[in-house]
Amino acid sequence: MQKSYSRLLGIVGKPNTGKSTFFSAATLAPAEIANYPFTTIKPNRGVGYVRTPCVCKEFNVKDTPVNSLCLDGVRLIPVEFIDCAGLVPGAWQGRGLGNQFLDEIRKADVLIHIVDASGGTDSEGRICKPGEHDPVEDVKFLEREITMWMANILKRDWPKIARTAESEAKDLLTILEERLSGLAIKRAHIFEAVRRTGLNPDKPTSWSEEDFLRFIDALRQIAKPMLI
Repeated sequence: MQKSYSRLLGIVGKPNTGKSTFFSAATLAPAEIANYPFTTIKPNRGVGYVRTPCVCKEFNVKDTPVNSLCLDGVRLIPVEFIDCAGLVPGAWQGRGLGNQFLDEIRKADVLIHIVDASGGTDSEGRICKPGEHDPVEDVKFLEREITMWMANILKRDWPKIARTAESEAKDLLTILEERLSGLAIKRAHIFEAVRRTGLNPDKPTSWSEEDFLRFIDALRQIAKPMLI
């Protein structure tokens, strides 16, 4: 049986930016590495460790942790990494390995976006002259792809969801929590997204298309925080 860890970190980005290299360095697990797009087809999984001071030094006690390691006052906390296939523009519509990629990250608690800061790969991950491509565009496109993927999950049924929230016993937060549970999105995430956008959860039928996308984008930032 596969061991379950408390946190899952998804390594994301466009193809050919060094995601598998980072994964191997962080986990010491083997992964196929090559200088061309879509080297990773199936996701790689491994375990890395987060370092934090251990309280054994502060309380002057000898500890025997069962879910982590303590080495000379430094606690090593295991977290699981998943190295996902590269994402290209239009992935939320199924382009490239988009559907596979997005399915892999649905349970991730945090996303680590590996960016080619040299600008030496284009938006598809193809080699180009360093500085020819703007890496800021890679950050913007990936955030948009994940936002649109999340929006697409709800968009078809949104009118029904909104009407149900206004006319029946279940409130909007409860309905969305049930709909988005497969994405590891919790009620607290939804509540904070509503609060942050200033939208009225009691009148979701009054939300415009722009309001809906604003809410989803805020929810992405809260439920799937990204380190670049």
